[in-house]
Amino acid sequence: MPQQHRDELVLSYHRVRQALGFLGLILPLILIAGGLATAGHLEPSISDFFHTALRDVFVGSLCAIGIFLISYKGYQRQSGEWISDDWVGTLAGLAAFGVAFFPNESPTLQASTISQLAVGITISPLFHYASALTFFVCLGVFCFVKFPKTSKPYRRRIYLICGWVIVAATLTIAIASYYKLKGSPDIKDLVVRNNIVFWAEAFGVWAFAVSWLTKGKADLAMSDLARKVVRKPPKHSQAD
Repeated sequence: MPQQHRDELVLSYHRVRQALGFLGLILPLILIAGGLATAGHLEPSISDFFHTALRDVFVGSLCAIGIFLISYKGYQRQSGEWISDDWVGTLAGLAAFGVAFFPNESPTLQASTISQLAVGITISPLFHYASALTFFVCLGVFCFVKFPKTSKPYRRRIYLICGWVIVAATLTIAIASYYKLKGSPDIKDLVVRNNIVFWAEAFGVWAFAVSWLTKGKADLAMSDLARKVVRKPPKHSQAD
């Protein structure tokens, strides 16, 4: 492959990774700002924003993330690897669509989407939570297995930190969601009042964002841009 084409391919991968990172970075921020602006409070979880005026933001962002993940090919599967980057990305992307299109528990207890009508309003949350768990597991696989294998030591540390944040967030989400649904009134109120599920999801998504921005070398892209901005224009000769 000619060097120019190889460089263009690498740049394309970097941009896809950066786009994923920026989407993950801004999604919780938009929901926080939108929730405070429209309702004066945050929802108990990111998924609960599906049932608010910010539904389009929630669904649209997850669909965009899903498309980017499915489009991501990554590295070819090497000898000894049990799954390729492409398969992990595709599974994560499909899971993102599942989170978007199968809502969690509806506060009105009435079906309002095609998916709820298709599988039933009580079954839709099962698809939602299974998709969310699959999504976070795939993100963890990227951080612990896929990204570190070709990275420099300091970037590898970033991926591992992000991976452990995703693991901690996933466990917190699972435990807090259980008590949110099945706990005593006092524990349920504690989980909802402090938005424990929301903040665990937000930090998990932010860890996902940081890992993909790091893989996309967004730090180098920003430093290059900064150098171009501050670079002084060349001096021109004053001679006629």
